[in-house]
Amino acid sequence: MRIILIGPPGAGKGTQCQRLVELLRVPHLSTGEMLRAAVRAGTPEGLEASWSMEQGQLVPDSLIVGMVIRRLEAGDCRAGFLLDGFPRTLPQAEILDDLLERRAMSVDGVIELAVPRDELVRRMLARKRADDDPAIFSRRIASFEEQTAPLLEYYGRQGKLACIDGLGTADDIFSRVKSATQRFERGFTGR
Repeated sequence: MRIILIGPPGAGKGTQCQRLVELLRVPHLSTGEMLRAAVRAGTPEGLEASWSMEQGQLVPDSLIVGMVIRRLEAGDCRAGFLLDGFPRTLPQAEILDDLLERRAMSVDGVIELAVPRDELVRRMLARKRADDDPAIFSRRIASFEEQTAPLLEYYGRQGKLACIDGLGTADDIFSRVKSATQRFERGFTGR
């Protein structure tokens, strides 16, 4: 299966991805983790990405698309993958669709974790991650709403979007995520 998980910062994508990877037995491709690793390693990509990340802005498409394409070309992604943090913009989604189409593949489904803004802020304050400065976090949420949310309409038109309530326990949320993946396996179309 080829699945994309979309949600604002703090929606719990990382937690749900870990469980979904175990269920589907596909690689988890987290662009956030890829970027943080590149920054820690001081690679040219990491240095270029660092400034955008510190400002709470999206990393330039050229940089992130190159990283994702290289990762998707790895042998372990042939049977499927779980994308987390990509695509984040409409142009990125179109590039991904084109790349997969050239390989006679497509995205099987897109799961949106929907979480209200006040809950996102509460979660951010509770997790105390180094890159969760409140001002930057607020800009990341605004960036998501402005640039990533249009993807929901894009994938909805394709009949590949499942909107999941991101509130509740991790187990409750995963139950809803698991149900969505089962619908994708059966050729789910529509919300």
